[in-house]
Amino acid sequence: MVGSIHVLKEMLNFMNPIKSLLNMHITSKSKEINFHTKLEFGKIEKMQKEKTEKRWSLIGMTALVTGGTKGIGHAIVEELAGLGAIIHTCSRNETELNQVLNQWSELGFQVTGSVCDVSVRTQREKLMEDVSSLFQGKLNIFVSNAGTNVKKPTVEFTAEDFSFLMTTNFESSYHLSQLAHPLLKASGNGSIVFISSVAGVTAFDVGSVYGATKGAINQVTKNFACEWAKDNIRTNSIAPGLIRTPLNKEVLKDEEFVKSFTSRIPMRRVGDPKEISSMVAYLCLPAASYITGQIICVDGGITVNGFYPTEP
Repeated sequence: MVGSIHVLKEMLNFMNPIKSLLNMHITSKSKEINFHTKLEFGKIEKMQKEKTEKRWSLIGMTALVTGGTKGIGHAIVEELAGLGAIIHTCSRNETELNQVLNQWSELGFQVTGSVCDVSVRTQREKLMEDVSSLFQGKLNIFVSNAGTNVKKPTVEFTAEDFSFLMTTNFESSYHLSQLAHPLLKASGNGSIVFISSVAGVTAFDVGSVYGATKGAINQVTKNFACEWAKDNIRTNSIAPGLIRTPLNKEVLKDEEFVKSFTSRIPMRRVGDPKEISSMVAYLCLPAASYITGQIICVDGGITVNGFYPTEP
């Protein structure tokens, strides 16, 4: 019995170094596994971060924004450029165009521009030829922003008034979309954003022809979205409410009008161009890849307001 105990002790003594070696090996392997696990988690985290950043970035994307020297158009150019887009814009006024191009250059934005009156068909064709050459036949984003208005009672509109508004606000957008289509298709990921108006959604006292041009824009938004989805081109329309722009400069001087109008807006105020440009940017981002055919009112709630009194 004593001999057996002695043999057992000897065996345990012999096993201790082996046990220590095994523990060291296990500890080493555990550290190695932890290191590789952390490395893999680090890689996954980096990949997820890069994927997220890409969804919310326009770096490397090309864009055409019409009427980009002032108002909503100016805000759109700066919004897209700030997200990394390479932009071409146009204006009828060469002096204004050169001034803003110099300002954007100083800010480090990648923006070029050309003089173009979008109401003239030949100038629209020349504009798109320039864009095609500039961007090697590919275009990711087309923002149709240029527009105008002539406010009159319906019975006072002349044939010239009607033709001018239809050509500037609707025909130009339609034709430029036709011209842009092959470039947008070639990019493999195209997005059209029309700047429409709440006047194309419901009745506002801004002139019946203006409302008709914007209503037409809202309709072709749906048609293009369905027809060109197979070409990986999304089409959406933004319908701004009353916004502080040069086009609304005179009407905004009328304090009684502003008071009356904003009393119908749930948010009780006039909008800012940057509140439109941020929605434009979102619709152009990869993050909005499943949104098409939508008319989005950015209007402080006026188009959904049946009647809510100013004071409860």
